[in-house]
Amino acid sequence: MLNRKNRLLLYKLLSLFSVVRGYNILMITLAQYLASIFILSPDLPLSQVVFDINLFIIVTASALVIAGGYIINNFYDAEKDLINKPTKSMLDRLVSQRFKLTTYFILNFAAAFLASYISFRAVLFFSAYIFGIWLYSHKLKRIPFLGNIVSAILAIAPFFVVFVYYRNFETVIFFHALFLFLLILARELIKDLESMAGDLAQNYKTLPILYGPRMSKLIIGILIVLTLVPAWLLTNQFDVGYMYFYFGASSLLLVIFIFLLWKAKSKKDYVWLHNILKLIIISGVFSILLIDVDLVLNRIL
Repeated sequence: MLNRKNRLLLYKLLSLFSVVRGYNILMITLAQYLASIFILSPDLPLSQVVFDINLFIIVTASALVIAGGYIINNFYDAEKDLINKPTKSMLDRLVSQRFKLTTYFILNFAAAFLASYISFRAVLFFSAYIFGIWLYSHKLKRIPFLGNIVSAILAIAPFFVVFVYYRNFETVIFFHALFLFLLILARELIKDLESMAGDLAQNYKTLPILYGPRMSKLIIGILIVLTLVPAWLLTNQFDVGYMYFYFGASSLLLVIFIFLLWKAKSKKDYVWLHNILKLIIISGVFSILLIDVDLVLNRIL
């Protein structure tokens, strides 16, 4: 049995893990490695990619900056989250705001220090990434639609840096990135519909507050239809192996999503829609393995 002091320490660790959304960071790290192995450098030996110290530093620095980003976002959204996410907010508050800010600066400094091992350009990239996340959390997220676009760009930035590292500029990678970007942008807009109560209380000028849920639904619907375009192209114009099963299933889910979107009225409905998009994004990470099953087996066996 844990004593009171150890229980409190455990709760604080869980609180910090909740603040930095450790599960999201683990998923992004996995996605960066899978994309590096099976999309960006399919001709390189597995060991050369997995044990590449520069790639490890890029992925680690990305994770540190993202963790810091979640902390600063949590810091600015503390009051809003009390309304929109009361249970999670109470857990997050087990860690003081001062400790969160201290951790934020330590994480960002560590990321920049690691990046200096690679090159000065890497330091510039991660410094710009850190600044972009802070600017978004402090100012841009309050600007309708622009804040959503910036958030989606920041979400795919960790994949962009790996893309540049391998200097793989094939068209198929652009369509993979476009598919992911449109999904994330649609998800950001759904989150605005979820959090209308807190946004209204904190005077956030989001799309559903300024123009109403109907206009937001229309824009989200257009984004989902646009998402079907790169999905179709990736399936029919490029060799994505068995990943066409993923794009086929995702397209079907997105059609159902549009139908449910127009019927949605309550926060519960929007949470379900958010989870559908989250499922598609997470499934996409693991479906990377389907691009070349033989390649997977050859690299593992």
